[in-house]
Amino acid sequence: MLDSTYSDPDFLNTIITGDESCFYGYDPETKSQSSQWKHSSSPRPKKARQVRSNVKVMLTAFFDSRGVVNHEYAPQGQTSNKEYYRDVLRRPRDAVRLKRQDLWTSGNWRLHHDNAPTHSSQLIQTFLANKQTPVLRQAPYSPDMAPATSGCSKLSRGH
Repeated sequence: MLDSTYSDPDFLNTIITGDESCFYGYDPETKSQSSQWKHSSSPRPKKARQVRSNVKVMLTAFFDSRGVVNHEYAPQGQTSNKEYYRDVLRRPRDAVRLKRQDLWTSGNWRLHHDNAPTHSSQLIQTFLANKQTPVLRQAPYSPDMAPATSGCSKLSRGH
């Protein structure tokens, strides 16, 4: 990747990166919703602590150096499997065609995603090959290059 960057200064601007992350929903009160009438000598009302809800949603986003190309939230209860990811991949291709016409018409763009089993499955590789989607290969797993883990799954760490 470094060689490509040195030989083509515009190389990094041709990469569309995709990733998933999970988020918990919050239901905070607005300032006006939590306001109360009180007498000037009354004690200040106690405000309950904001806590994380049990609603967890998965966001899949595709972005480049100019910003977000496509994003979507998975339906509640949807697991990330290869069939779901294949369906998700259809929409960023359309978004690149519409939002990044220069990259689409030149064919000078590459999809970059990690080596998660869902992303590297034969179904996904065949889909991308059939759609002639250029892919920037992710380096094999290396602990010093691993991104921060998302909240989608709990990992057991030895600390």
